[in-house]
Amino acid sequence: MRLLSISAGKVAPLFGEHRLNDKKVVSAIHKYSISNLGKLTPVAINKLGVEGDEQADLAMHGGIDKAIYAYPAEHYAFWNELLTRETRQPVNLQHGAIGENFTIEGLLEKDVYIGDKLIIGDLEFSVVKLREPCFKFNITMGYKGAAKAMLQLGLSGWYLRVHQEGSLTAGAGITVIPGRRETSIAEQNLALLNRSNQQNLWE
Repeated sequence: MRLLSISAGKVAPLFGEHRLNDKKVVSAIHKYSISNLGKLTPVAINKLGVEGDEQADLAMHGGIDKAIYAYPAEHYAFWNELLTRETRQPVNLQHGAIGENFTIEGLLEKDVYIGDKLIIGDLEFSVVKLREPCFKFNITMGYKGAAKAMLQLGLSGWYLRVHQEGSLTAGAGITVIPGRRETSIAEQNLALLNRSNQQNLWE
């Protein structure tokens, strides 16, 4: 298990500058890798996440309990295939494209439980909850069914709280220290799917 990429992004109009009427719809979901296996740049991690990273909607993203969004690299093959089929254009998403800060290898939603601790390099994090997709994810992916697919297939990733600040570099190993192991991220995702108030996912 290891950290493949660290990504960060800035708040910007979600539709780009060319759609003036939609400038009020902003997001920092567009993340770009600043440390990866081809560029081993140390990155500062603080209690609020990756230094230089921003969030547009602090009610849904960011803060102490959503400081870092971690996402399994294993899911990228699915998204590339789905988006290539739906958009009829070749798609090869780069790490950070799902909006994640940490792109990781070797851990999936079924393996991670709320309350587990993750030791990444010399830093310590804890698993807080899954990522809940919304319409902004659909816009970013260019496919109106992207959020629905993420939820239905359980490809959510999860948020981390930072317990130890410091410097982190891509390539760092990951060790899981189990918590109470009552609810996995996969189980939390299933519970969310079974709720009746998810209509906004595919609007």
